[in-house]
Amino acid sequence: MGSSGKTRWKISFHRSSTSSPRPPKKPPSEFLCPISNSLMADPVIVSSGHSFDRSSAEACKTLGFSPPLPDGSRPDLSSLIPNLALKSAILHWCDRSASPRPLPLPPPSARELVLALMAAENENSNKTEQRIEEKTEETEKEREKELLLKGVSENPQWKLTYAATEVNPRHKHLYCSTSSEEESVAVTPLPLATKPSCYSSSSSSSSSLVIEESAEEEEEVEVEEIVVKLKSSMISDQEEGVIRLRNISRNLQEKRVRLCNLKLLAAIRPLLASRYAAIQTNAVAVIVNLSLEKPNKVKIVRSGAVPPLIDVLRSGSLEAREHAAGALFSLSLDDENKMAIGVLGALPPLLHMLRSVSEQGRQDAALALYHLTLVQSNRSKLVKLGAVPVLLGLVREGEMAGRVLLILCNLASGVEGRVALLDADAVQVFVEMLKKKDVDNSVRENCIVGLFALSQSIMRFKGAAKAAGAMEILVQLAESGSERARQKVKRMLMLLKEKEGGFAEGDEEGVGEGDDGGRGSPFGAFRQQQRYQLHKVKNVTGAHSTEF
Repeated sequence: MGSSGKTRWKISFHRSSTSSPRPPKKPPSEFLCPISNSLMADPVIVSSGHSFDRSSAEACKTLGFSPPLPDGSRPDLSSLIPNLALKSAILHWCDRSASPRPLPLPPPSARELVLALMAAENENSNKTEQRIEEKTEETEKEREKELLLKGVSENPQWKLTYAATEVNPRHKHLYCSTSSEEESVAVTPLPLATKPSCYSSSSSSSSSLVIEESAEEEEEVEVEEIVVKLKSSMISDQEEGVIRLRNISRNLQEKRVRLCNLKLLAAIRPLLASRYAAIQTNAVAVIVNLSLEKPNKVKIVRSGAVPPLIDVLRSGSLEAREHAAGALFSLSLDDENKMAIGVLGALPPLLHMLRSVSEQGRQDAALALYHLTLVQSNRSKLVKLGAVPVLLGLVREGEMAGRVLLILCNLASGVEGRVALLDADAVQVFVEMLKKKDVDNSVRENCIVGLFALSQSIMRFKGAAKAAGAMEILVQLAESGSERARQKVKRMLMLLKEKEGGFAEGDEEGVGEGDDGGRGSPFGAFRQQQRYQLHKVKNVTGAHSTEF
């Protein structure tokens, strides 16, 4: 109390020590190791396309254990590749969210964690197998009762069991590749970028082979029965199960998404490596059918199906290789799968498949390579494989020239690919194709796109084009074809008419994709002169575009 008799109150504001701190931000699920469920310190990508923390993956590999993932699949841990992109993304997230950077899990701790998972899985698997066996027995008894109540049909085919009508006619072909099952199937051409050539829809005569289950519970029981047969050690059971699954996935489009679950994919994957051609062929055909639905594409790749598909493409029967090429083409349509399929080694066998005696296999392999080379890493791999001379040879032969040119145009969109194409005299090949009179318009315009992409390497392109006599044919094409093709031709003509020394040797990459160029750049001066001489020519899109 002061001298004036008034009380002075001192009020201080401060945060209460009891207030709870802000909870840490939860990391994205893709940053967590599926084994330890913790943030990955040193992520690696395995052969099946999954990513794990290195310490957990090495512990599993040492103990010979393939852990079940949340989606039900099992990874292939035979090789570990550092996932630098994911590691960089994790560290960036930690810095942005003010979270501590993850530390590697010590090897003893990782070993204990894996041993605990192995013990838990053994206990669960025993219980699951017992439940499936009990449910299968109950289902068989119920079906027997239904048949007894309905009586014997007048049609003698119904006197046989489902297994007899489905498997026995093909049992004599068990040890050889056969397409007898497809004789009653109408093969219809499918759209270019949606379905593989090997896929065929069923006809009315084959629809009677499929037992349609309307109730969801009955459908689940049927799938469980098929899974049991797929896992059986009896060859006849495996064949019966895979044929039933192939018929269902082919004839009943609405069931494909429900069928493509982790349990079924885990059961079908070992059959892709079966030494019995009939089982292997039907198993690959199942993957083709399931991959037609967009929600299934990433799921199939993550289940580890790509490595056995690649093995089939290398050493399977002709029919199996056709289906394998179709499956890889269908899976490559999803952007999330493109890099993984390339990393797992699909490019060399697909390139070899372009020389196959099967037209379906060649077409699907070419489409798969086209979609895979939309990713830079796959383009680089294909160039290093020495694919450019092989592809140019196919163009010269006229075999699938249109689709092979699409692949070459993708390769020409990068510096590495342009160098390889120019070294292999691609300009000469493209000009020869343009001079032919019986060439389709699509092939002609793809050649123009390829030449225009190569023109970005200005000095080398000018020398190669003059040696190939490109000026004469380009003058003719400047007045024909689509608008975008004519614009590309006119730009190349302007480039070829430039005097020597108009561009410096170091400016070979001056023609950027969709870049107008600045005032000080060589291509900026070239574009100003082009606008002056061609008057109303509009700007065009990038050099790697393959659409007109």
